[in-house]
Amino acid sequence: MQYREVDATAEYVARFETGADWREEIETLAREEAVEAGWFTALGAVQDAEVWFYDQDATEYQSVTFDEPLEVAACVGNVSLLDDDVFAHTHAVLSRPSGQAVAGHLDAATVWAGECHLRAFAEPLERTHDPVTDLDLWL
Repeated sequence: MQYREVDATAEYVARFETGADWREEIETLAREEAVEAGWFTALGAVQDAEVWFYDQDATEYQSVTFDEPLEVAACVGNVSLLDDDVFAHTHAVLSRPSGQAVAGHLDAATVWAGECHLRAFAEPLERTHDPVTDLDLWL
């Protein structure tokens, strides 16, 4: 395990714009406030979603698209730097009207309504390639 202590420097709450991309709203907030590392939680609803699942055997993401309204029952993730740009690593549990849940890495979704809490860290976190998992992970 690799770890280090982080100091929180600021906290933000945001309301996402209807029609915007969910993950891009988080990244825009981070860019506007110069947040290069942080942790967020969010909730709301989306009009559609592209959810990724990481296939550990093939070491690649598999994509599933949902072209339907979904509740964002839970969304959690972190902000870090990837290739010198802000990246919001976003996971979500989405629910259908039946209560059936779908979940995974939320790559894209069209906001219907969304609220977010972002806690910024003092020091940047940068993602680098990990040869074991073939993922870009925190240093």
